[in-house]
Amino acid sequence: MAFRFIHASDLHLGIKFANIPEPSDGTIRGRLREARHAVIGRIAQAARDHGASDIVLAGDTFHTPTPSHGLVRQALAAMGEDTSVRWWLLPGNHDNLREAEPLWDMIAASAPANVQGVRTADPIVLAPGAVLLPCPVVWRSAGTDPTDGLAQIATAPGVLRIGLAHGGVTDFTDSGASIPPNRDVSARLDYLALGDWHGRVQVGPRVHYPGSPEQDRFKHGQRGLCLAVTLDGTGAVPHVTEVTVGQFLWQELALELTPRSDAAALAALLPTAGRRDLMIRVQASGWAGLPDQVALRRAADQLGPEFAHFELQMGALGTQYDVADLDEIDRGGALRLAADTLLAAAEDASAAGSDREVAADALARLYAIVKEEQS
Repeated sequence: MAFRFIHASDLHLGIKFANIPEPSDGTIRGRLREARHAVIGRIAQAARDHGASDIVLAGDTFHTPTPSHGLVRQALAAMGEDTSVRWWLLPGNHDNLREAEPLWDMIAASAPANVQGVRTADPIVLAPGAVLLPCPVVWRSAGTDPTDGLAQIATAPGVLRIGLAHGGVTDFTDSGASIPPNRDVSARLDYLALGDWHGRVQVGPRVHYPGSPEQDRFKHGQRGLCLAVTLDGTGAVPHVTEVTVGQFLWQELALELTPRSDAAALAALLPTAGRRDLMIRVQASGWAGLPDQVALRRAADQLGPEFAHFELQMGALGTQYDVADLDEIDRGGALRLAADTLLAAAEDASAAGSDREVAADALARLYAIVKEEQS
């Protein structure tokens, strides 16, 4: 009979999201942390929907080796709510065995019966004919391949071999610190469940990263996933289904502008639905005049609060200068002198690019301040 299970990884419970600015009237960091707890229930639901009794979590369940007592107990309680689903938690580099030894002691002592911390490389029988071969991370920077011993582990003929490990896959290196991309072949694995990379990656038909079930960066362009895996028999190609479980979508959008572009281009670019759960970064590029940049910033200030997080990056946006625009700052006096000085610095081909960018940004901000006072 087919064997079904859920493959997840990199939950990183307790991550603080210190790199995300917290608005004075907002709670985005708290919402992002809470979503990581809530995704436990969505992963369990994926198991029920798929007819799976086992969830293998391939490392970094916790973001640090010393999470708070309450954080751990709440996570274990959530996993224990459905006793028909078993959780197998593998130590990763963030919650490795040595630095997080008290954590794994706590899990062993207080976890519900359906939640198991996998602290040794001993084979685990998941079901008749299916064995889990775990590779717990001992040290965060061990510099070794955690799957190196899998090939030497013997199992009975006809038994499904499921590897569970945490680490990066690259080509073979002299250091031996990476997991070979063909480890499934050398260790006779029917599936290798990996964690560490936070985005979805299929290394081969039997080697997969699901990525983090809740994303944490502007890189992958999709909500977090877990994988529903079906193994029909030894040697068969696994059936792997991506199951969306993430609440927040992190999106980086490109906004290409031309001189005299209408600020409505920004509004047209942005998603219209579900904005409260969208983390948006807009990368503006091309060329825009000073009035256009002011209009763009105002549009961003107006639309941004509708999103969980919104940032407009204008470092790659060039400025087209017009004498009439400088006249709007001042036709003479100190402000005009400052504007002319900044313009000269922004167009100085002999200056460093970073210096020209600073001058251009300062001139744009000077224009915006003057127009704000005039309005």
